[in-house]
Amino acid sequence: MPAPSAFRRTFAVIAALPLLTLAACGYGSESKDEGTAKVAAGAKKIDGLDSVKIGYFGNLTHATALVANQKGYFQKELGATEAKYQVFNAGPSEIEALNSGSIDIGWIGPSPAINGYTKSKGTNLRIIGGSASGGVKLVVNPKKIKSLKDVKGKKIATPQLGNTQDVAFLNWISEQGWKVDAESGKGDVSVIRTDNKVTPDAYKSGSIDGAWVPEPTASKLVAEGAKVLLDEADLWPDKKFVITNIIVSQKFLKEHPKAVEAVLKASVETNKWINANPDEAKASANKQLEADSGKALPADVLDPAWKSIQFTNDPLASTLNTEAEHAVKAGLLEDPLLDGIYDLTLLNKVLKADGESTVDDAGLGVK
Repeated sequence: MPAPSAFRRTFAVIAALPLLTLAACGYGSESKDEGTAKVAAGAKKIDGLDSVKIGYFGNLTHATALVANQKGYFQKELGATEAKYQVFNAGPSEIEALNSGSIDIGWIGPSPAINGYTKSKGTNLRIIGGSASGGVKLVVNPKKIKSLKDVKGKKIATPQLGNTQDVAFLNWISEQGWKVDAESGKGDVSVIRTDNKVTPDAYKSGSIDGAWVPEPTASKLVAEGAKVLLDEADLWPDKKFVITNIIVSQKFLKEHPKAVEAVLKASVETNKWINANPDEAKASANKQLEADSGKALPADVLDPAWKSIQFTNDPLASTLNTEAEHAVKAGLLEDPLLDGIYDLTLLNKVLKADGESTVDDAGLGVK
């Protein structure tokens, strides 16, 4: 892992590439208020708050939030403070909601977290916990691509210019010794930026030969006849890399630490339940997806997608830095200042009280 001094850098997003802040795993409906959960009789408000507003994506990599909502874990820990929910389709809208106070805490991917933090010069958010690792695959048309070397010269989709999967694919291309212009996507591989919602149709029509995408999009393509050529987890040490973290507005964290701790306690409790009851948890997440979007995932998509995601309280901080380094290498970022992006104090308090191992901020914590 790089020394902490290696993280002390200046940041600027290349002006021609504003889309870098797009979601790591955007998939699902436009943001919408999902209302409030029922409050237990006799419960008391936390920090005097009427509500805590929680954001997440309608996506399996955000299953901690999906399950905690569906099973009432958030509401249980918040007492008479109502848990309110807002579902997002992309990172920028969630960061905007956090900045405006429309949400207080959110589940989000690494790219928008990095960019939300750096664009505000480190004043708007903190990463306060982990949620998920993995769940990203390179899936291809087996008639056109039979091996990794066959990817050269083909049309491969990523969700958005500069999003987490786009950066990972550009980095992988570079490691093969191939050349691609990051902004245009033209080169030895044609990188086609395609919204996850339409990628399956693009695959069916033959306009793309494959895609480097998160779940459940990867499994949707497999259901259409694609094959998994590479699981991104295989490229990382211990097969772990951050795909979803928990963020909070710095103002809310400072003013309402007890409420933040309650949400983190619910998250830890949920992850424990998910890992102990994977089949029930999968069904619970799918039930909440249906409630949020009006449509559940079919078994041939849900089952393989779920298997590729690990649910963890560890934010995998060192891999966040590596993902930022990949963006720099691709020419999508100048070196970002990530010092202070993490504050894991409350999470480690919750973990210690629960008899769990504490987690590390890789030298990027609040000083």
